[in-house]
Amino acid sequence: QVQLVESGGGLVQPGGSLTLSCAASGSISSINPMSWYRQGPGKQRDLVASIYSTGITNYADSVKGRFTISRDNAKNTVYLQMNSLKPEDTAVYYCNVNGRVGSGVRRDYWGQGTQVTVSS
Repeated sequence: QVQLVESGGGLVQPGGSLTLSCAASGSISSINPMSWYRQGPGKQRDLVASIYSTGITNYADSVKGRFTISRDNAKNTVYLQMNSLKPEDTAVYYCNVNGRVGSGVRRDYWGQGTQVTVSS
């Protein structure tokens, strides 16, 4: 069974920083990509950033230059460093990985979500 355990959310003032982490456990392999999504109040869940095992990254325009995604392939862990946070970054942040268990088909796995609130 695959589990994604997220940590690092919380309350921060505008302009502050937070780092989220997500560790994938279980017999999952060929993890590509690892991503972060977010869902604000009354909004749909949107992609924030993705990273491939090669190091190639993609970012939503709204976070470019402020957020950095990274991964530790040996630990099956993905991180999201968030700087210069704005109130509009307030959302539940979800970790997502795409991989397979054994010889099964590839599929998406989701974390439970971690709340990030940016407010003074």
